[in-house]
Amino acid sequence: MKVLVVGSGGREHALAWKISQSPKVSKVYAAPGNAGTALEAGVENVSISEKDFSGLIKFCKDRVVDLVVVGPEAPLASGLVDALEAEGIRAFGPNKKAAQIEGSKVFCKEVLVRGNVPTARSRTFYNAQEAAEYLNAVDDEPCVVKADGLAAGKGVVVCDNRQQALEAVDMIANQRAFGDAGAKFIIEERLMGQEASVLAITDGKTIMTLQPAQDHKAAYDGDKGPNTGGMGAYCPASLVDDDKLHWIEEKVLLPTVVTLNKMETTFKGVLYAGLMMTLSGPRVLEYNARFGDPECQPLLSRLKTDLVDVMEATIDQRLDQLDPLEWDDRPAVCVVIASKGYPGSYEKGFKISGLEEAAKLPDVKVFHAGTKLDADGGVLTNGGRVLDVVALGESVADAKRKAYEAVAKIHWDGCWSRSDVADKEINAKK
Repeated sequence: MKVLVVGSGGREHALAWKISQSPKVSKVYAAPGNAGTALEAGVENVSISEKDFSGLIKFCKDRVVDLVVVGPEAPLASGLVDALEAEGIRAFGPNKKAAQIEGSKVFCKEVLVRGNVPTARSRTFYNAQEAAEYLNAVDDEPCVVKADGLAAGKGVVVCDNRQQALEAVDMIANQRAFGDAGAKFIIEERLMGQEASVLAITDGKTIMTLQPAQDHKAAYDGDKGPNTGGMGAYCPASLVDDDKLHWIEEKVLLPTVVTLNKMETTFKGVLYAGLMMTLSGPRVLEYNARFGDPECQPLLSRLKTDLVDVMEATIDQRLDQLDPLEWDDRPAVCVVIASKGYPGSYEKGFKISGLEEAAKLPDVKVFHAGTKLDADGGVLTNGGRVLDVVALGESVADAKRKAYEAVAKIHWDGCWSRSDVADKEINAKK
């Protein structure tokens, strides 16, 4: 069969790489892909934007594509799956209505409240004046201000006090730092604890939970600096042990899927719960409607089960007929290498060296997140998060060592990464 992966990031490189390993698959296309997918065996880039729905549909019909896998949140929220299905093209991912669980934080909160899913107390606002009046009337406490719509992982502002919250409201609602994503916004209590990522694949009837992971959202070591799309991840995360994972399935994932069904919204795809592990138990910070990036990379590096089988069963609502997922027992650590200036403004087009040397290291895979090929076949930077270096190891510490050994071989002008990815897990086991 032929499969088209839509998107251009590290998640999509990992998906294309994993899908190409399926014995069912004869060809994988990536639209538009990146330098990594262009160089990946069995994968071919096609220069069609993820926003060009008609172009993607035409390509699928011309090449007789059997399955489309939509990676990023934006085309999901814009209805790409609906457009493909309307043309008789099989697609993995939630439809537009279901993808609102990520595309609208207000909708997400509505689902959580209806389903009695544990989450932070919150209020929704439609203008800065109402929000300012509210903030000035309540106690001066830490809170979080969230733009309603998609903002590439940057529309959440964590505030220590009222003044910071007022500034965040002004930035989102008045300055429109995130465009129309800030037309509505939420102010919620700030939860304390460590964050964990629990992803599940669901067909709307059955939930197949993946092994827990932990993302590193803050830019700098020690969880300092601004929020990013993610500077690294590891899997599995002992922060979510088997008992907690079962509790999350029963109290978080199941009631969410049931509530969506009651709202006549069948969710088929990846349901990703971003959780705060508080002293009172897990609390949902947000939902994503797709594989996390960079959690996808270490997860798929460990997954032994044929991903295409799982995706097809999801589309056909027969996940209950599949055997349990098989995993490599070894943990995986993913380190993101970014461009100077990220998550703020950054330059593109720097030549990357050391990729071949890093690829020769055992148990290491370098996924491309923001890259492109130059005319001579060299790899150039083309984004803020540029590369995702994943390593498997006998322990998390061993995987971390291997990953950073590979990171040290890669260079371009201004490249940087966090140096403490997975340290929380390593220190917890000492």
